[in-house]
Amino acid sequence: MTTSSDTSAARVAVADASRSLAEAGLLVGTAGNVSMRVGEHAAVTATGAVLGELTPEQVTIVTLDGEVVEGDWAPTSETALHLGVLRHAPADQVGAVVHTHAPMATSLSLVLDEVPVVHYQQLLLGGPLRVAPFHPFGSVELAQAVGAALDGRLAALMANHGAVALGRDLVHAVENALLTEWICDLYWHARAIGQPRALDAAAQHAVVEAATRRGYGQPQRAGR
Repeated sequence: MTTSSDTSAARVAVADASRSLAEAGLLVGTAGNVSMRVGEHAAVTATGAVLGELTPEQVTIVTLDGEVVEGDWAPTSETALHLGVLRHAPADQVGAVVHTHAPMATSLSLVLDEVPVVHYQQLLLGGPLRVAPFHPFGSVELAQAVGAALDGRLAALMANHGAVALGRDLVHAVENALLTEWICDLYWHARAIGQPRALDAAAQHAVVEAATRRGYGQPQRAGR
């Protein structure tokens, strides 16, 4: 059961994450939105709110069907996108969604159908970054297209629009949004020089094996 203390903490966390992403340059003005699963509900940024100045009061609690249950402001126009992901993804695997209009990700969404795996860290997102076809913001069609692009992935681009990243919790989703923008920035700069080399299937498999063997990305005590 979702309690008022749960929703209060979630509203604070979403507001903090939004300000952090704005400071990093991934959210600009009112463009973009953030959500977090709270039991059988979700905390989502309010529509029209300046994300770099977001307060907990500008985060709305909705059911996973979109009914507002707490908060004075209408939820983001992309609520269908967020709730579509949260409804269909296992709760223990996806607990938060970040949608940005980050400059590099958005730039690549104008020209590419997919960002190939050009760096091993991209495998943390599941592989190539697919680009969901364009549909008007807030539409059911966009939510469905993004859901398809995210199949087996923790991030995707949205044609002529932006990017979306998922995480097991809000911290993880923010990390993946930052990683997505870094990958796009890397590809953009490499492409300005020449054709970026993509990692083939064998190289990707070798990276996965090495990461598993070494516990890559996990804190480890020094061996003494």
